[in-house]
Amino acid sequence: MPNPKRKTSKTRRDKRRTHYKAHAKQLTVCPTTGEHHLPHRGFWHEGKLYYHGKVVMEKEVLA
Repeated sequence: MPNPKRKTSKTRRDKRRTHYKAHAKQLTVCPTTGEHHLPHRGFWHEGKLYYHGKVVMEKEVLA
């Protein structure tokens, strides 16, 4: 059986394995606002920060 003449270095081996595997980002819909957002992330909607369908924080308005 054919065998490699030289040992493959760790760098060369790892470079071969790193190629980006493209996949579509998964989005979820907020039950409160109906906005699409990344799962497990807070998101801003109309000046309010939502997380798990609840308002976590509101933007301060400077007067």
